[in-house]
Amino acid sequence: MENSASLFGIPHLVSWIVLIPFIGMVIVACLRHVEIIRWTTLGISLIMLGLTVSLWASFDYTVGGVQFVDRVPFPLGFFEYAVGVDGISLPLVLLTAFLIPLCVLVSWRIDNTKAFMMLILLAELAVTGVFTALDAFLFLLFWEAAMIPMYFVIAFWGGPKRVQAAIKFLLFSVGGSLLLSLGIEALHHFGHTFYLPDLMQMEYAPKVQVWIFLALFVGFAIKVPMLPVHGWIADAHGEAPTAGSVILSGLLLKMGAYGLIRFCLSMLPEASASFALLIQWLSVLAILYGGAMALAQPDFKRLIAYSSIAHMGFVTLGIFGFNNQSIEGAVLQMVNHGLTTGALFLVAGMLYDRTHDRTINNYGGLHQVMPRFAVVLSIFTVASFGLPGTGNFIGEFLVLFGTSFHGYTLVLLVLVGIVLGAAYMLSMFQRLVLNPISPLSATLVDLTRREIVCVIPLALAVFIIGLYPTIILDLMQATVTTIVQDFAQVQTLRIVELLGEGGR
Repeated sequence: MENSASLFGIPHLVSWIVLIPFIGMVIVACLRHVEIIRWTTLGISLIMLGLTVSLWASFDYTVGGVQFVDRVPFPLGFFEYAVGVDGISLPLVLLTAFLIPLCVLVSWRIDNTKAFMMLILLAELAVTGVFTALDAFLFLLFWEAAMIPMYFVIAFWGGPKRVQAAIKFLLFSVGGSLLLSLGIEALHHFGHTFYLPDLMQMEYAPKVQVWIFLALFVGFAIKVPMLPVHGWIADAHGEAPTAGSVILSGLLLKMGAYGLIRFCLSMLPEASASFALLIQWLSVLAILYGGAMALAQPDFKRLIAYSSIAHMGFVTLGIFGFNNQSIEGAVLQMVNHGLTTGALFLVAGMLYDRTHDRTINNYGGLHQVMPRFAVVLSIFTVASFGLPGTGNFIGEFLVLFGTSFHGYTLVLLVLVGIVLGAAYMLSMFQRLVLNPISPLSATLVDLTRREIVCVIPLALAVFIIGLYPTIILDLMQATVTTIVQDFAQVQTLRIVELLGEGGR
């Protein structure tokens, strides 16, 4: 065990954070009374949040490497249990622990409560495992485990076309997992280890890097999702229940972006540099395509789904900017997107639960019958397109600033995407809230106390990050600096080698 105790003296804290959702699943499985199941699941998720905040308070901001490491070899010998966090993974672990209690609250009255709550805890276990795993094989196990709850949540609690959406989600996920398996096995073949910090120190031949990079990149890109492997996301979000959409947009998409940083950028720097321009253009196209498709959507859940493609385009653009500003902006944007888009899906779900109608033009005048709903939606509308004072503004600014070092053509196109983002969000808000009241809207009741409790923490988080972004940026700064310096060092050595070969 290495550096596994926290500031508060809790030993093996990361391991407990990974283990507690599993313990919670076992406890919930033994319970029968629905009300006890609800409160138990909420309590377990709040314990997770408390332990994660303890981890944050204990984190050393000056260390660029992994902290709170637990390593235990398995008897089989070819992989080990190894977990820990750094400045990239800890914000995402915090995001996971923050969103799950809200998913429990918004699902308070859902049918078949026991099974649903167990799946939420399984999702928390799997996603937390992905963000904390320091063994590539263990990472893959958690990655595969994350598919299971999402498939069943969509297939059994989703909308009318839930089975088709779940199958499409599963097929894309399995295809991505196969490519990840090939890439991780190749890393193990050449590196003779699954331990991520050791794999990051390995040097691979440029041609080997290219093939491993392609396998890993496409596998992660499917989860982000990037163009042109985005075909599953609109259907999955459109049919998923509210909590499923929050977990999918807020957490599962971040797994793909996290994998790009942890594997592609950190282990395969030369291949990453070779494909960077192509990936940046794909990212810009995703921003424009996602914005255009969102603007054309009559269905508010599908609109938010396409907005996710645009927002995650900022993330991948920043990751492959290869400088501190762009990567910090990308990670910050992952957190922002999880909060803002998660909140939009929460609000959309609250509206859908009242009417079972997702068509935007069937509403209107909600400010008259649902004034609290109108205020909440206005907050997350402006947060989504990055109004100054909200977190998205800071994240997008950093990504744009980092991208400007590579030329202004990409920046100008991204600015068009930002305008599209404002257009589709304000258009949705006007039609839902400001248009004349419709017969469908006239009978609606405003948000309940439980629903208000769900959205207040998200609204506070959006503004806290927007006004005080260093609360997240300081957390990741040392780790991002280490990644950028290692990347620059590899590039410098490669240039020296090429100059030496040219001299001969």
